[in-house]
Amino acid sequence: MTPRAALQQTLAGEHAAVYVYGVLGGRVSASAQVTLATALTAAYVAHRGRRDQLQGMVRAAGGEPVDAEDGYELPNPSRTPAQLRAAALVIERRCAEVYAAMVGNTSQANRQWAIDALADAAVRQLTFDGAPQPFPGVPEL
Repeated sequence: MTPRAALQQTLAGEHAAVYVYGVLGGRVSASAQVTLATALTAAYVAHRGRRDQLQGMVRAAGGEPVDAEDGYELPNPSRTPAQLRAAALVIERRCAEVYAAMVGNTSQANRQWAIDALADAAVRQLTFDGAPQPFPGVPEL
């Protein structure tokens, strides 16, 4: 994979994350599930910021940023607090996978950006009931 393709793949992942977190945030009760609502909002803001950064990174690499899809499939029905946490965990795991791929296919500042994003996704997984992993974003052998 070329560095530009890795940036585009990561941007596509961020488009999906922003969409799904927007839906999840709209389905949580901010008054009844304060901690979950706060975590979902923080994730949404982080992924929206990363998406915006990646668009600039793709342009700096001489590419035209990939557009977001019209919609994305949710990982589950996303109706109960447990389903919302599980869906968020899936999104963070998927993002960790594209960040890990970006680490392996970029260099210098772009690689450092991907490392930082990967570390953040690994920590955020814990927020959504995930377990620590020795190599987040890398499939188990």
